[in-house]
Amino acid sequence: MESLLVSTGVVALAEIGDKTQLLAFILAARFKKPLPIILGILAATIVNHGLAGALGAWITVSISPEIRRWVLGASFIAMAVWTLIPDKIEEEETQIAKRFGVFGATLVTFFLAEMGDKTQIATVAMAAHYATPLLVVIGTTLGMLIADVPAVFVGDKLANKIPMKLVHSIAAAVFAILGVATLLGAGASFGL
Repeated sequence: MESLLVSTGVVALAEIGDKTQLLAFILAARFKKPLPIILGILAATIVNHGLAGALGAWITVSISPEIRRWVLGASFIAMAVWTLIPDKIEEEETQIAKRFGVFGATLVTFFLAEMGDKTQIATVAMAAHYATPLLVVIGTTLGMLIADVPAVFVGDKLANKIPMKLVHSIAAAVFAILGVATLLGAGASFGL
């Protein structure tokens, strides 16, 4: 249960101000059709984070616990630093919408925008850390929806009222704590 709750909270915080949340704002403002946008976000996140969770599971069985502990600890600390750097959305990522309709555009652009993004990397790291990839993928998907669904409905009005620096600082602190705890051997009883 810890893996589900931590992955949900960490990704929800990390997603605030992330480029995929900015993409949700743009798509909502452009198309004003929340249901296909939300379904596209859900489908893209399940596929993307499912692949990330599978990679995390592979790492768990392929890399020795001692090496994995150092790699994961360093990864979480790197995620903390990365979380403090604000994202910007590329205009060409939204141009796909003209060809595939609202659902298709959301699915394709979210999937592509999430490739190599901090929430995908966090999913890999948490799946390897907790060794429960399904719960991590469910949690990270919920975290994405917690952050992105309100963006679809309220767009820029909400974004301007959220203290982004504070949210990013909290998310960075959580990643840093996970990194230090991992480096210090937390989770050793789970083979980490």
